[in-house]
Amino acid sequence: MKDRGLRTFITVLAGLAVIYFGFSGSRGDDSEGGVSGGVVLLALLASLLAWNLTKPGPAK
Repeated sequence: MKDRGLRTFITVLAGLAVIYFGFSGSRGDDSEGGVSGGVVLLALLASLLAWNLTKPGPAK
């Protein structure tokens, strides 16, 4: 099942993209230097959404 490998790759990529942009966007003068819990939660939600949207349809 090679589609599952692609789904996993897209899911991980979506989560990492949210973490990357959440981390780089949060840098300010008073930054603590870490990823907040909200960004991690958004990354998890983005990953679940990507997993759900890339599932194969019913076989014909």
